[in-house]
Amino acid sequence: MSDPRIHKLANLLVNYCVTVQPGDKVMLTGSPAGMPLILETYREIIKAGGLPNLFWDDEQFEEIMLKEGSDEQLLYVPDTAKLAVETFDCRITIRSHQNTRGLSSIDPARQQLAASGRRELMQTFLQRSASGELRWVGTLFPTTAYAQEADMSLADYEDFVYRACHADKDDPMAEWQKVSRSQQQLVEYLVGKDQVVVKGPNADLTLSIKGRTFVNSDGHKNMPCGEIFTGPVETSVNGWIRYTYPAIHQGREVEGIELWFEEGKVVKATAAKNEAYLLSVLDTDEGARYLGEFAIGTNEAIDRFTGSILFDEKIGGTIHLAVGSGYPETGSQNKSAVHWDMICDMRDGGEIWVDGELFYDSGKFPQFPRD
Repeated sequence: MSDPRIHKLANLLVNYCVTVQPGDKVMLTGSPAGMPLILETYREIIKAGGLPNLFWDDEQFEEIMLKEGSDEQLLYVPDTAKLAVETFDCRITIRSHQNTRGLSSIDPARQQLAASGRRELMQTFLQRSASGELRWVGTLFPTTAYAQEADMSLADYEDFVYRACHADKDDPMAEWQKVSRSQQQLVEYLVGKDQVVVKGPNADLTLSIKGRTFVNSDGHKNMPCGEIFTGPVETSVNGWIRYTYPAIHQGREVEGIELWFEEGKVVKATAAKNEAYLLSVLDTDEGARYLGEFAIGTNEAIDRFTGSILFDEKIGGTIHLAVGSGYPETGSQNKSAVHWDMICDMRDGGEIWVDGELFYDSGKFPQFPRD
C-alpha cells in the first residue's frame, strides 16, 4: 500500500506551492530514488491541466562532470536548462540523494568554476521568480542517505519530513494557510522599519532593512517552509556572528564558522573545520562576501538539525544569514554565483531589536503569540 502522505505532498506541490494552471509548462526535476513522489506529482500536474516536462538530475552525473569535465564543459549551461528557466511557467524540484557526501572530494575551485558558469542563468531565474513569471518549489523525498545524515531511522525520518510539510494532516493546505496568516502579522510589522540589532551569546550584529521587503515564506517556494526573510542593505552590516550548526555547501560540511563584517563585507572568516573551503567560497566573486539574505525560521515542527538546509534553515527559534546572491523581491541588489545559508540558534537568549523595540526573544515573538 502506498503512503497516503506522498499523495498529499504531491497535491501540495502542484495545487498550493506553484498552483499549476491549464496550459502551464512545468519543469519537473528528480532522480530515481524519488520516483514515488515524482509519479504522484506528475499525476497531479496532469489532473491540473499542466504540460509536464521531465528533467533527470541524479548526483552521479554531477560527480562525473566535476571530476572529468574540461573547463569549457564545466562552464557550459545546457540549452534545455536555459529554455526551462527562461520560458517555463513552473518548476518543481524533488531531491532524493542517495549519497549526501558524494562531492566531498571534488576540488572546490572546479565547483566554483561550474557555479560561475550558471551565474547569469541564476539571475534570470531570480528575476523571473520575483516578477511572478516563474513559480517554483523545491522539496525532498526521504531516502536512507538523508535519514543517516539526520541520525534517524528511515521510518522516523519519513515521519519527520511529512510532519514538517503538514502532509500528515487531514487538510495540509489549510495548515499552510494558517502559517501564512500568522507570519503575515510579522511581515506587516516590519514594513517601514530601519535598524535591526541582533544580540546574544552567538551574535552582535547591526544591519539596516530600510527600503527592503520581508517575504512571508509560507510554503509556496520551499516545502517545507516557515520563515520570513529579506535582503539587508548591502553596506549596512557590521559586527560578528558565530553559526551554531554546521554549514553544508556542495557536499562539504564546515563547522564553527565565525564571520566579522565591516560596512557589509566579510572582512574576517574562521572555521573549526574546512576553513580553507569557506574562504574559497567567499572569494568566488565580489558579491560572495556580502549578505544576500537575513531570515528568521518559524517552523516548530522542525525541532532538530538534520544536515539538510531545506529543513534546517526553517528550525523554529533560529536565524540564518546567506552570503552571496539576494532575492530581488526583497529589494536586495547583491549578485553572486553563491547563495550559502548559515544557521544560528537563538533559543538561548538571542534577541532581535527593531528600531529600538524588542521583536524577538529566545526564539519567540513576544508581541505576536502564536495559536
